[in-house]
Amino acid sequence: MNSMPFAPSFRISGIVIAATVVLGSMTVSGAQAEAGFQRWIQDFRKVAVANGVSGSVYDKAFAGVTVPDPEVLEKARFQPEFQDEAWQYIDGRVHERSIATGRAMLRKYGRLLNDIERKTGVDKHIVLAIWSMESDYGEFLKRTDRLHYVPQALATLAYADRRRAKYARSQLIGALKILQRGDVSRNGLTGSWAGAMGHTQFIPTSYLAFAVDGDGDGRRDIWNSVPDALWTAANLLDRNGWQTGETWGYEVTLPPGRKFPGGSMSLSKWQSIGVVRPNGKPFPRPGQNAELKVLQGRDGPAFLMVKNFFVLKRYNNADKYALAVGLLADQIAGYPAPSRDWSRPFTKLSISESEELQKRLKGAGFYDGEIDGKIGPASRSAILSFQAQYGMERDGYASKELLKVLRGQ
Repeated sequence: MNSMPFAPSFRISGIVIAATVVLGSMTVSGAQAEAGFQRWIQDFRKVAVANGVSGSVYDKAFAGVTVPDPEVLEKARFQPEFQDEAWQYIDGRVHERSIATGRAMLRKYGRLLNDIERKTGVDKHIVLAIWSMESDYGEFLKRTDRLHYVPQALATLAYADRRRAKYARSQLIGALKILQRGDVSRNGLTGSWAGAMGHTQFIPTSYLAFAVDGDGDGRRDIWNSVPDALWTAANLLDRNGWQTGETWGYEVTLPPGRKFPGGSMSLSKWQSIGVVRPNGKPFPRPGQNAELKVLQGRDGPAFLMVKNFFVLKRYNNADKYALAVGLLADQIAGYPAPSRDWSRPFTKLSISESEELQKRLKGAGFYDGEIDGKIGPASRSAILSFQAQYGMERDGYASKELLKVLRGQ
């Protein structure tokens, strides 16, 4: 291991990679990857300098960085916004714990959130929901073993992931400019595998465009300053056209047996063809345009989405993400869940029941992850192994039916 200035819990770039690294359609050994990666870093220096990054900042950023980050390529293959079923994605993010924590944070940061809402027009509950979705109200940042050194992570993608190479190069230049500006130290420039940073998980170019010094200390520190992070999130939405005082969408019911047009039309037009609110109330702005979204077809809840839904997608361009933010924000604010639930092939667990499931799987030797109630890939893998051993249908679902079986072991 090379000597490195990082905290030991970060993915230290000097660690020798014994595994192979995938480069597009090629597979190369750790030694080949190390040599090729070092050449890439050396060659990219000219590009960074031509785009306004000083040579000294570049050299400081990559001092001791010698190999790709192996976990980056592994994580790049899985993005839940595009792979999880709608109910699976929503269940993992809109639940009793995220709602209760959001309400607690509303009490703790009420003055700050009211100030943000008053000056940007962005609903404070939306800001809280984004904070929850992006970093679990900052809890993710405490798990330094899951954080990546951003220049190394982005250089890994630029070097080894052809599909994301263009994105990674531009984000890497952005990250180096952040370091050059002095908003964060070298060791503090950490984030996700794709370079999303801080409490509200901004990629470098979005940070450069929207970051705000919310606490007035002269730095835009979304890693350590909650005011900076929440102001920055609200600023992005505000500057992308957030409609003050308006919702993101409406739950609706669909008349049976009818096909519906795609695209956008007025709420009054939707109502005229039988798409109405479950509570029977009229739409408050019938002339407003809306688009129908049925993420589970007729088997799940249906929504008419207005402009703010599409503004939320400027944060993350996935319908499931924007819907989860809207639903969580509403429930933090005290509004009920949709009247129609998702159609699941099992009975849903509460968070405490999910924790019990994890504990029982761990006790049986199938699970070695955290007991946190979050059913992610590790939990699903453990469930599949348990189901295989006991001759059950291998569906990987964390269900009350499975918990009942585990309780009987």
